[in-house]
Amino acid sequence: MLIDTNIAIDYLRNKPDAIKFIENPAIPFSISVITITELLAGVRGIDEESELFDFLSSLTIFNVSPIIAEIAGSYMKQFSKSHNVGIADALIAASASHHHVSLASLNAKHFPMVSDLVIPY
Repeated sequence: MLIDTNIAIDYLRNKPDAIKFIENPAIPFSISVITITELLAGVRGIDEESELFDFLSSLTIFNVSPIIAEIAGSYMKQFSKSHNVGIADALIAASASHHHVSLASLNAKHFPMVSDLVIPY
């Protein structure tokens, strides 16, 4: 299951619902390089950065490939005006689609292209 940035932020802020969700040993979690960029942009200090990299080491990381870029471009064409879908969310959704994994997010509005979106808490 690929987790969206908002869930990773909650986990890193020690929110109990996020911790319970992410620490479920039955679910293999992944993250997009796009989410890594978003997380690093908000890091405050070396301690938070270290904590972030420790967290990332427990996840599978999906890079953006040309096929993921093509899928994301299609999502942008279809949903950017009607649902205000941005490039980051389109790439995250495309990563989940390409790798055939579920996507978990707290924001359904940003992912109209994901029919089986998981809203974990």
